[in-house]
Amino acid sequence: MRIFHIPAYTDNYIWVIQSGSDISVIDPGDASPVIELINTNKLNLVDILLTHHHFDHVGGTLELKEQIDGKVYGPVGNIEGIDIHVTENDTVKTLDYEFSVLETPGHTLDHIAYVESQKNLVFCGDTLFSAGCGRVFEGTFEQMHNSVQKLNQLVPETMIYCAHEYTESNLKFVLSEITDEFIENYYKKISAKRLIGDISIPTTLELERKINPFLLDVVPSDLEGLSKLEQFTELRTRKDNA
Repeated sequence: MRIFHIPAYTDNYIWVIQSGSDISVIDPGDASPVIELINTNKLNLVDILLTHHHFDHVGGTLELKEQIDGKVYGPVGNIEGIDIHVTENDTVKTLDYEFSVLETPGHTLDHIAYVESQKNLVFCGDTLFSAGCGRVFEGTFEQMHNSVQKLNQLVPETMIYCAHEYTESNLKFVLSEITDEFIENYYKKISAKRLIGDISIPTTLELERKINPFLLDVVPSDLEGLSKLEQFTELRTRKDNA
């Protein structure tokens, strides 16, 4: 069993689960690189899992659906091509994985995440990033805060597969708000990786609790007297305006 990424657009990651010659993909915003992978390596596309309706996550769905053996899974809403709509605590089985669905609104109202508790991993789309979280486009700050904290309840070893390469820029923002030697050293490590084209994802929840202020385990000192929701809202507002 293997998990790897296909780069798409400027900073998207289409995640691929592979078992033998079978693959399933998460958030195929662009069909072309997926089709190229399939044709080059003689692979069989089984299922497609979608986290939310933004085009850079679903744009390749209809073209890829023409050759899948399984189903397209995704949230309730108006995403074209979904065969099976899933909601909180529904189960999605694909290849050798069994995912439990979490509803994580905030970035969009339809956003969901796929959690595999046996192998300790989550595909969380645009809800939680390394050292950051998604913008609040359709939901409220409270919804986004609750969704991030829902992911924060997973076991520390959970591998986090988010959908964008934002880690370096997120860490720059964190360091503008927090003075922390561990975060500074991690930023240097990630900058070196990015310089040679390596990716920063997956990360782990255990690591994120040390570097990601949106989980609220480490926050700027001037926010310490606020409620958790107030802290989150102020942080997200600062990040939006950075």
